[in-house]
Amino acid sequence: MANAAFKTFFITGVSSGFGRALAEAALADGHKVVGTLRDEASRADFDRLCPGRSFGRRLDVTDNAAIAPVVAGVETDIGPIDVLVNNAGYGHEGSIEESSLDDLRRQFEVNVFGAVAVIQAVLPFMRGRRSGHIVNVTSMGGIITFPGLGFYHGSKFALEGLSESLAKEVRSFGIHVTAVEPGAFRTDWAGRSLVRAERRLADYDAIIDPLRKRRRDYSGKQPGNPAKAAQAILKLVAAREPPVHLLLGRDAVNLVREKLGTLKAEIDAWEQTSLSTDFS
Repeated sequence: MANAAFKTFFITGVSSGFGRALAEAALADGHKVVGTLRDEASRADFDRLCPGRSFGRRLDVTDNAAIAPVVAGVETDIGPIDVLVNNAGYGHEGSIEESSLDDLRRQFEVNVFGAVAVIQAVLPFMRGRRSGHIVNVTSMGGIITFPGLGFYHGSKFALEGLSESLAKEVRSFGIHVTAVEPGAFRTDWAGRSLVRAERRLADYDAIIDPLRKRRRDYSGKQPGNPAKAAQAILKLVAAREPPVHLLLGRDAVNLVREKLGTLKAEIDAWEQTSLSTDFS
């Protein structure tokens, strides 16, 4: 892929999955990549990936106080961050009734609060330069839903709303914001990265158990190719007018279109009731 200019990427969570695929693709394209990892061995390994252009930084996005110093250090020591990719995250599986509030807090700490903390650390620099691109990796699960993933969907719906609003707030500063919404990709999301709540209520057996088994069996067999997703994201950040939303994968496109059709049908069916609530 030809590039008009090389960029500096700051990508959270580059140990595996989308983050790793994107980091490797960006490096192959000639860009600099700062990737966050949670242990020293992984950080050193990332440094060695492409000496002089790959820079590992130890960071847990739930350690909010540590984020701003890391970002400031990158800006000083490596260069201006052109593209922020909020990729760090995980999934929680479990019915809402069987999952704890602590489970919910942890899901939001990583998927939402961590992403916002990184955005808030990077924005002053981008705003000062009047340029930049913030890419939030959400999910088709930020638009559609499945039983047993309520906490995950809640976090991704939240990140979708934050992304849309932020895009409107910073567009006049020359900063673009895109929510990238992957479907089912061959990553560790449904494997080691998925936290599963303990099953304890028999009423949910028929709803949750078949879906839990399907996710286990499907892990490693998903249709989406992370390397191709990385190329799509590189195309996105090279665009002069990037979209606010970018679906990735045929399943994401089909399922979101189905959701939009169902939503339109509900709006149409209940339109008169909706309109009846205004002052006459």
